Amino acid sequence: MKPNIPLTATLPSDRELRVSREFDAPCALVFKAYTDPALVQRWLWGPDDWPMAECDIDLRVGGAYRYVWRNAQLGDMGMGGTFLEIDPPQRLVVTELFDQDWTEGETVCTTTFEELDGGARTRLTTTVLYSSKTARDNAMKTPMLDGWGICFDRLDARLPYSAQPWRIIFSPTS
Repeated sequence: MKPNIPLTATLPSDRELRVSREFDAPCALVFKAYTDPALVQRWLWGPDDWPMAECDIDLRVGGAYRYVWRNAQLGDMGMGGTFLEIDPPQRLVVTELFDQDWTEGETVCTTTFEELDGGARTRLTTTVLYSSKTARDNAMKTPMLDGWGICFDRLDARLPYSAQPWRIIFSPTS
């Protein structure tokens, strides 16, 4: 599976990567899809052969999250972190560290959910702050951006909603 909608990726500083994508859904729904473990597990994985096997989220400042993806041939890939800021449905700030760390330590990810078109659409922007320029550049050498694109396409396919805001429904199928 290759990403259908291109991401906007920029390098705002020597240590940062910023990725943006728009969704045809209100901020509250996209925020919920990002923070509810039952929903996250339905979309947050890259290639089809790396499904999410574990998803734990303690959604509170100071709370932890843990994700594990499983590949039949390559085994597990895990990561986790801590919630530093939670401002629903506009902003999340978390730390992030992969078990097999290739980014020279913990990163800080700031995700914003910007309302567009009177609330019918959302621009999601994530800025990742790495420990150094080398760490950011090494992360960029991985298929990370393709993986984000695939995840976001999967999320987008699960975000249909009713025109009536009180009837927002997360679709469990693609």
